[in-house]
Amino acid sequence: MIFQKVESEEEIELLAATANEIWHEYFPCILTNDQIDYMVAKFQSKQPMTEQIQDGYLYYLVKMDDTIIGYIGLHPEEEKLFLSKLYLKKEARNHGYASKMLAFIEHTAKELRLNAIYLTVNKYNEHTIAVYKNKGFVTIKDQVADIGNGFVMDDYVMEKAL
Repeated sequence: MIFQKVESEEEIELLAATANEIWHEYFPCILTNDQIDYMVAKFQSKQPMTEQIQDGYLYYLVKMDDTIIGYIGLHPEEEKLFLSKLYLKKEARNHGYASKMLAFIEHTAKELRLNAIYLTVNKYNEHTIAVYKNKGFVTIKDQVADIGNGFVMDDYVMEKAL
């Protein structure tokens, strides 16, 4: 498994295309297509991802051989690492890749001398919540965030101490 840091414009375009594919494949069981389109445009497309990288986010394309199977987005903060994005393509799920991605994220947090990793996860994303719990994350609160255009993110905040 290769974690390719996203830096160039071409890599950001690949990242955005990967995000668009995964979001439209995975989230229709949880979100409406209108909300998926809105959230991809607002958070997971080339322009916002470029701005996030300029603001200190670390993005990685996750590859097996030369094939992109997913991506990770991280934001180092003062004491914690925010796990903003961890997504796999459909064909790459249930093969242990998420565990390897989480190990990479934990290693990154420790290298940065951070004491915890936290994330937000949709309250109705039961499988993903179970995976995070299995990996030592605990729910510390729930939150509803207005993201505009009449949409909200109804999430749990989960954290793992390192």
